[in-house]
Amino acid sequence: MPKQIAHYIGGRRVVGEGTRTSPVFNPATGEQTGSVRLASKNDVDRAVTTASAAFADWSAKTPLRRSRILNRFLRILEERTQELAAVISSEHGKVQSDAAGEIQRGMEVVEFSTGAPQLLKGEITENVGSRVDSYSLRQPLGVVAGITPFNFPAMVPMWMFPVALACGNCFVLKPSERDPSASLLIAEWLKEAGLPDGVFNVVQGDKEAVDGLLEHPDVAAISFVGSTPIAKYIYESAASTGKRCQALGGAKNHMIIMPDADMDQAVDALMGAAYGSAGERCMAISVAVPVGEQTANELVTRLTPRIRGLKIGPGTDPEAEMGPLVTDQHLAKVRKYIDIGVKEGAELVVDGRDFRMQGFERGYFVGGTLFDHVSPDMTIYKEEIFGPVLSVVRTKDYSEAASLINKHEFGNGTAIFTRDGDAAREFAHQIKVGMVGINVPIPVPMAFHSFGGWKASLFGDHHMHGPEGVRFYTRLKTITSRWPTGIRAGADFVMPTMT
Repeated sequence: MPKQIAHYIGGRRVVGEGTRTSPVFNPATGEQTGSVRLASKNDVDRAVTTASAAFADWSAKTPLRRSRILNRFLRILEERTQELAAVISSEHGKVQSDAAGEIQRGMEVVEFSTGAPQLLKGEITENVGSRVDSYSLRQPLGVVAGITPFNFPAMVPMWMFPVALACGNCFVLKPSERDPSASLLIAEWLKEAGLPDGVFNVVQGDKEAVDGLLEHPDVAAISFVGSTPIAKYIYESAASTGKRCQALGGAKNHMIIMPDADMDQAVDALMGAAYGSAGERCMAISVAVPVGEQTANELVTRLTPRIRGLKIGPGTDPEAEMGPLVTDQHLAKVRKYIDIGVKEGAELVVDGRDFRMQGFERGYFVGGTLFDHVSPDMTIYKEEIFGPVLSVVRTKDYSEAASLINKHEFGNGTAIFTRDGDAAREFAHQIKVGMVGINVPIPVPMAFHSFGGWKASLFGDHHMHGPEGVRFYTRLKTITSRWPTGIRAGADFVMPTMT
């Protein structure tokens, strides 16, 4: 019988009032393994109210005490990485080594957040005027919420809640209903680490839960990662109710391959960046941009046998390099994009549509796919496919290649492979993209920097985690003080100045 998956509110699992459910599948087998309860607005209100009640005590704890709880949580994650990775793999489909890598990148944000005593220090200027001092504080917002996608059920929440908690906020997480179980493990391990009940809550759900968070007057800020149309909706809805919002949207990440690039390195990079996690990454490279016909020909020649030789299998197979897609619906969507690419005239070099996994015929598997001679007017170039489909767009020179990237509506991540320092520096400084790699295919910043794109890939002023995360989850307060000294200067009716 499929397991029942519900919410986590006030330090325990709760069924909630919502009666609607959504099935949870194992993508490798196509079998239903669970059923998740979808929150009603009353369930959302209960989670937010619980978090609000916990805020006064939690925000009053010293940053050092909050840091120590996160440190204990970090130790638990280190000890139980494989347990969490197995849960992620069983509901998302990614291979367990990739799931473990996701957890590791999330743990780095937890580790960064344990530096709360340092991160929350303010500034002071003594004697800004005669016997007047001025200093600043960073104070928590209150209850904040995170709405996270299916492709990283552990890492993306950990981009959000560790920083939020370290800053003294309480948190409500709305994970994807497609792979909800990781969120409950995280909640229970936080409690085990010493987090007080109500500080971290989980509401499972769909649009009704999302709207409940967006409309709730006691939610001060929303963090979101997902597609651009929904990111835009989240941002506009949050802004209309006066909430802070960081909403990360879609991507179409290009990688330029210059004629002087180390081709072995470039091909290895593309294989991992385009086909890792079956392409279900917002930082996946989905467009290869070789400069010059000779570079393009060599690239396609080298990629073709590597793609055909991809080791595809269930996440439990330690030899597998790529697992299935997350749902049957998404599998159909990716296959449709390949159909469109063929119809619009791209050259289909490797076709993954007919891949079938022996023994897992009901699984949501698709093979690695490669298109050549893709042009910027084609659908497979313009839109985010979110699958293992790589498009090769040939260009005659660097300027044409860079112009392609700058003109695209998305600006999440990009990379260049070259030995030329001038080209690399020009690329880094002039390209209109938020995260740039030089001979690095997936330039996801470390936790002590901040993650976020440009253009239609980000709505809001703040990137995630790192210093930007601290700024997002706190309000700046500046205090100017003067203490009585027995000297009276009389009332002053003009604009205060420090003269």
